[in-house]
Amino acid sequence: MRNFKNLLFVALLLVTATVLGQTKITGTVVDDTNQPLPGASVVVKGTTNGTSTDFDGKFTLTADVNSGTVVISFIGFTNREVAFSTSKANLKMIKLTEDAGALDEIVVTATSFAIGRKTPVAVSTVKAADIEAKLGTQEFPEILKSTPGVYATRQGGGYGDGDINLRGFRSQNIAVMINGIPVNDMENGNVYWSNWAGLSDVTSAMQVQRGLGASKVAVPSIGGTINIISKSTDALKGGAITMSTGNNGYQKYGMTLSTGMMDNGFAVTASASKVSGEGYVNGLQFEGTNYFLNVSKQINDNHKLSFNAIGTIQEHGQRFYKRTIAEYKATEQGGQRFNPDWGYRDGKVENSSFNSYHKPQLSVNYDWTISDKTFLTTAVYASFGSGGGRRTQGTKFTNNDYRLGDIDQPIDFDLIVAENKASGAYGATDIFASSENSHEWYGILSTLKTDLTETLTFSGGVDVRDYVGSHWYEVTDLLGGEYYFNDDLDEKTGGQALKVGDKFSKDYDGHVGRYGLFAQLEYSKDDLSVFFSSSVSNSVYSKVDRMSFGAETRESESADFLGYSTKGGANYNIDDVQNVFANVGYFSRAPIADQVFNSDYDVDLYEGALNEKVFSFELGYGFKTQMFSANVNLYNTSWLDRFMTFSLPGASGEVITSNVTRFRRFTPRFRNRFLI
Repeated sequence: MRNFKNLLFVALLLVTATVLGQTKITGTVVDDTNQPLPGASVVVKGTTNGTSTDFDGKFTLTADVNSGTVVISFIGFTNREVAFSTSKANLKMIKLTEDAGALDEIVVTATSFAIGRKTPVAVSTVKAADIEAKLGTQEFPEILKSTPGVYATRQGGGYGDGDINLRGFRSQNIAVMINGIPVNDMENGNVYWSNWAGLSDVTSAMQVQRGLGASKVAVPSIGGTINIISKSTDALKGGAITMSTGNNGYQKYGMTLSTGMMDNGFAVTASASKVSGEGYVNGLQFEGTNYFLNVSKQINDNHKLSFNAIGTIQEHGQRFYKRTIAEYKATEQGGQRFNPDWGYRDGKVENSSFNSYHKPQLSVNYDWTISDKTFLTTAVYASFGSGGGRRTQGTKFTNNDYRLGDIDQPIDFDLIVAENKASGAYGATDIFASSENSHEWYGILSTLKTDLTETLTFSGGVDVRDYVGSHWYEVTDLLGGEYYFNDDLDEKTGGQALKVGDKFSKDYDGHVGRYGLFAQLEYSKDDLSVFFSSSVSNSVYSKVDRMSFGAETRESESADFLGYSTKGGANYNIDDVQNVFANVGYFSRAPIADQVFNSDYDVDLYEGALNEKVFSFELGYGFKTQMFSANVNLYNTSWLDRFMTFSLPGASGEVITSNVTRFRRFTPRFRNRFLI
């Protein structure tokens, strides 16, 4: 009994010592206007023990010592150290002050991050904590739905088929960047969000600039800029395992691990997740595997090297072919869940419209602090995409006689298969084909920033991109038939019985080269900031066709389009809560590749192709306090020499393509934003 009492006494002493050696630290992190800073890092100095603030800027951290110091940091703000002890564990409100210098590296590296109350643009920044709290089972672009000027939609509702309009501009006129690297398609300017479905797990911050923006690239955007910054050496040591479930079979499992900055200067963040579901809309089942890897090395105070790899392997059903609103409303489910592009085959779900793609992006970033005044960042990147979308040949897929019941019921693929089999030597009338698209894309983006004086800063650099995209149609499923007869005698495979794997309709490589320079001067003193920037770029287009009848290959001539831009702006801080800004710009921009050639099936250049000219200006006012914030923007974009391509069915069923140049008249637009 005595030994038991002694052991109990020792255990109590150990527990008491452990409790006495711990301190539960609490507090709230805010900016200089007392606005909470969600996602701020709070770390016990000299350790890897840390946490992040929640949506309201609050944090709770247990330290293994009775006293010490916590280091609080946040992107764009000066780090602050605060002492704590057992008698002073509630640190209450910790205020961080904005530091333009702290943002320099991100501004240069990302090439498009703006600084609040300094860069004269309308801007909204979304932090990792906001994404975690608000996104849920939504797709990544939908986190921007509450951002002023942004319209985000899922279009047909397919996984990753979302789209964003910014101030009315479609994605072709919005620059989307990941860690400063452009991801808009080089041929048509589109952004395919299904390629980046895993970004929500690893985003450190995302910023939306509306209008001309501050992106330092040779081909600036007109509608705005979306820049997504992934986690790097700023990631805290630790990890998380996530599991999500939702309606219609939605399941997501994932894991993210970060080493934090280690003693040897390395930092590694890795993330992987698996997502699947049936989709809210009928026939939109999906499956995706997301991955991300960042390996960074802080070589010394002046040199940092970072490697990034990101991608998604995905496949999903689509709602591709449009119907009228009246047709959708007349369906059994009132249109919301009806999809005309799916059905059953051998008792299993089959899609007449389907997409699968994999587009990994690899990049190496090198940051060099040359001196206290000069900084150079260079990103070398590569992207390799492969995949395509299912398309149909034949008329039965849209013929209501081939549905399992009424016109709003699924497609009866078994009936189509049976008729193809019965046709025997006559061949299949209706088949599945795939519009295949693969590409190789290489680029380098290098920016030098230097302080010429205490008030004057120069930024300049090069933006080089080289892209080759291969596009072809391929037979993928004869649906029970022996072959498919290609009756288009203008094609190399015309007049032939096609089997699975045979190409038809189109088979070409499109080449896009873009080479440019950009420069910017920025003046900043006290409450006034002024900038002027200019860029020049040459876009080169060419094409190699392999489908034309009677020729092994046909090569187009090379088409060069020299473009340029010039813009300027100013911001003035009236006081601690009010600011006004204005910017103006003029662009002469090369047309996209799809508008340079007469059609996908032709190597002949369209002689009327010309640069698009755009003039834009904006005025803005901002008011921000702890309890109330408001932004009012007046902006206008005048599109001169607008270049558009239309495709319409001809009287005999052929497709007629028309290129149109037009002038867009002055149309003022207003945007108000109030937050309480």
